[in-house]
Amino acid sequence: MLAALDKVYDPKAVEEKWYRYWTEKGYFRGTLPAAGQKTFSIVMPPPNVTGSLHLGHALDNTLQDILTRWHRMRGDATLWLPGTDHAGIATQARVEEELAKEGLSKYDLGREKFLERVWAWKNEYGNRITKQLRLLGASCDWSRERFTMDAGCSRAVREVFVRLYEKGLIYRGNYIINWCPHCHTTISDIEVEHEEEAGRLWYVRYPFKDGEGGITVATTRPETMLGDTAVAVNPEDERYRGIIGKTVILPLVNREIPVIADSYVDPSFGTGAVKITPAHDPNDFEVALRHNLPAVTVIGKDARMTAEAGSYAGLDRYACREKIVRDLKELGLLVKVEDLTHAVGHCYRCGTVIEPLVSPQWFVRMAPLAAPAIRAAQEGRVRFIPERFTKIYLNWLENIRDWCISRQLWWGHRIPVWYCQQCGEEICAVEDPVECPACGSTALEQDPDVLDTWFSSALWPFSTMGWPENTPELETFYPTSVLVTGRDIIFFWVARMLFMGLEFMGDVPFREVLIHGLVLDAQGRKMSKSLGNGIDPMEVIDKYGADCLRFMLVTGNTPGNDLRFHPERLEGIRNFTNKIWNAARFALLNLEDYRPAPIETGELELPDRWILSRLNQLIAQVTEGLEAYEIGEVARLLYDFFWGEFCDWYIELIKPRLYGKDQKARHVAQGVLVEVLSKSLQLLHPFMPFITEEIWQHLPGEKESIMISSWPVALPERHDPEAEKAMELIMAVIKAVRNLRSEMNVPPGRKAEVILVAPAEEDRQILRQGSLYLEVLAAAGPVQVEGALERPPARAATAITGTVQVFLPLSGLIDLEKEQARLEKELKNTRAELEKVEKKLAREDFRTKAPAAVVAKEEARAAELKNKVAVLNQRLGFLKD
Repeated sequence: MLAALDKVYDPKAVEEKWYRYWTEKGYFRGTLPAAGQKTFSIVMPPPNVTGSLHLGHALDNTLQDILTRWHRMRGDATLWLPGTDHAGIATQARVEEELAKEGLSKYDLGREKFLERVWAWKNEYGNRITKQLRLLGASCDWSRERFTMDAGCSRAVREVFVRLYEKGLIYRGNYIINWCPHCHTTISDIEVEHEEEAGRLWYVRYPFKDGEGGITVATTRPETMLGDTAVAVNPEDERYRGIIGKTVILPLVNREIPVIADSYVDPSFGTGAVKITPAHDPNDFEVALRHNLPAVTVIGKDARMTAEAGSYAGLDRYACREKIVRDLKELGLLVKVEDLTHAVGHCYRCGTVIEPLVSPQWFVRMAPLAAPAIRAAQEGRVRFIPERFTKIYLNWLENIRDWCISRQLWWGHRIPVWYCQQCGEEICAVEDPVECPACGSTALEQDPDVLDTWFSSALWPFSTMGWPENTPELETFYPTSVLVTGRDIIFFWVARMLFMGLEFMGDVPFREVLIHGLVLDAQGRKMSKSLGNGIDPMEVIDKYGADCLRFMLVTGNTPGNDLRFHPERLEGIRNFTNKIWNAARFALLNLEDYRPAPIETGELELPDRWILSRLNQLIAQVTEGLEAYEIGEVARLLYDFFWGEFCDWYIELIKPRLYGKDQKARHVAQGVLVEVLSKSLQLLHPFMPFITEEIWQHLPGEKESIMISSWPVALPERHDPEAEKAMELIMAVIKAVRNLRSEMNVPPGRKAEVILVAPAEEDRQILRQGSLYLEVLAAAGPVQVEGALERPPARAATAITGTVQVFLPLSGLIDLEKEQARLEKELKNTRAELEKVEKKLAREDFRTKAPAAVVAKEEARAAELKNKVAVLNQRLGFLKD
């Protein structure tokens, strides 16, 4: 006796149960392959320990889980390796906020005690997001979970740093960096978010030293002029050729600075002459290196003016700007001011405007590392999906600057460099040194900075598998098969993993990179706290279930493109979930006497042959789609097949056999029903793991778990084009009859005579064999099939589908006069409503004052009513004729 499913599907009742079951059975554990077994490996982009699951995480990990579950079912040795990132800036900020509530700062605790507090915070709160990933259904190998600051990953970080240092690829030097005055640390170029802001362009005259005239420069940051060490013009600019080499007096400071020529200057910007402030602008810094100019730092790390700013020292940078503008105006040196909109760099963490500063920092020399990573993409050793992202990746690497990897934080991988206080020796070592190798002194002081978080995550594909040890996992699963990630971190992470993998493993870290877009709100905006448009995935899971969220996120989504989150779509997917449940429940209620047996082809009826052929084609399409990473299209195919072909057609077509007395016919229908349902569940499982497992466990036969069942394989012998062609014809005729009945307002329960005219003998044979299906699904009866008619039947509604003409005689079927009166009344009401809408649209004040969306809505309504009037007139004309 088969156990029945509950009447209503309740995700909460099954999701926790099955996730626990899968975990206890060890299905998620990655195992080394047997002889000849294929492998599939993937590493999880490590979410921050400070984070909680957002829709981007949900999409990213759903895609990974779909691929992982699919490969596991295909019989591949599968490893999905999870982990989290220590998130240097964010985690330190979180703990400092907690300390502030106690009236303390990190300096009150000291570095060691502060780090103890951070570790305690991480141990208490850092696994929140991984718990949420479990609720999503992520089938990763949690026994191998890694953390960017665990012992193994930390050892790998030191090893990489030392090796790059010894090769001269890591160096320390004074260079211009992006400084965040709020986070009090450097951030890399790609962590600066440039936002368009309204600003001003101030034109300032710099007098010549000889007292005759001057040169006017334009600047968006007057406060930095105190650090100017030159004025530059383009050498090809005819206007300024005569003054190159002259000396001007820097206003307010009275410093003598030269006029230099450099091709960096854009003659079309401002006056074509620009101030050069090497300490506060990255482009000016490069110009200064070419011309051997000094760098004068006038803004400090606290965003206040330094002693080099003279009388402006101590002022906030923006307060200083206001004072300088007033002073220039009083001196008559402010020529004019223009409004402009320009891009301003902000810290991606806190939103503070970045201050470029010259500072001693650690850098990775990028050119030697970028070259192999460029060749790997050009030669096809790594493939981006969609391919258009290859160009974006290459463009960034071909124009890359050296990577600033030091951060002024305490939480993170501390730079493994020590300085001898006795002789000044610089020591870089994997193990903490005890004494100076040069002089033997034990007075060693470690560099206070830590490494950029992205440095450790760049090693993720091999550090997580035990490198620098040559572990079995590393030999087996590296390079990984595919990386799944968002388009927004191609530079942050993907490119860095590629050049690190090539440098230290001699091969790319992954063969393919599947890029997905961002999850935006329904209006196409990024989700953010400030906009209040965020959606909490955990609330969605609580209300709709994980399967519903997963399927909604991927259905119709295409690689690389952003996804708009329409909450109402969740209702549609929940309806699909209920459809799956109800179809399975119907099947189980009709399998009481079912005995599993091989399907005999000779016993199959047309609907059986058709659905098995369609299922066979679906298996091929789904497999090909997953291989091509067209996951959104695969989800759409599954939806259409299960709801449309299986539920709406096949189940309805076999009900007479399931309810009838012909036991043999019933058993054949049961066998096909079970096969199609079970294989559909297998195809759906990677997308909707929980509901498919619950139903699978109720199906007849010994079943351990759908998760470890074999992936369906398309069979050539199941391809039946004749059955598909025949059923397509029958289904088209059924739809035509249904439409005619609806248009003519025929009562649903009343049988209607149907006359079909098909010129082709083959079509006539199909329709005669399928007349039973018209009777069942279109309430037709009797059904008459002819090759031709001398004249059309009187008072018959008609439709044409392909080469078949469908007649629905109406005499005796409906009250023609009553129907005519009903249509005339509906037509009158519709015309009245149309007239009302057209009058509104004709009013000039409505079109000019009403919002565009309201006007558009009324125009659409008018078009809809016009169409309805035309249809009603057509029906009335038919009845009158």
